[in-house]
Amino acid sequence: MDEIKSKIEEVVNKLTSDKNLADEFKKNPISVIEKVLGVDLPDDVIKNVVEGVKAKMSVDNAKSLFDKAKDLFNK
Repeated sequence: MDEIKSKIEEVVNKLTSDKNLADEFKKNPISVIEKVLGVDLPDDVIKNVVEGVKAKMSVDNAKSLFDKAKDLFNK
């Protein structure tokens, strides 16, 4: 499980630093993850990584929006 978490972090880091790759992930997440990781993973593993990346990015996005809103109210 720790290996999957580290792979999710690796993919999220790449997606957050490359907008084109993030856009491609929205269209074809499996191929992007395999491209980023450089391996062809079994279907059950890749689906877990895809779901983990989507969840992590949603949480990170929500946190970013919350922080921005908090900054507005603290001024």
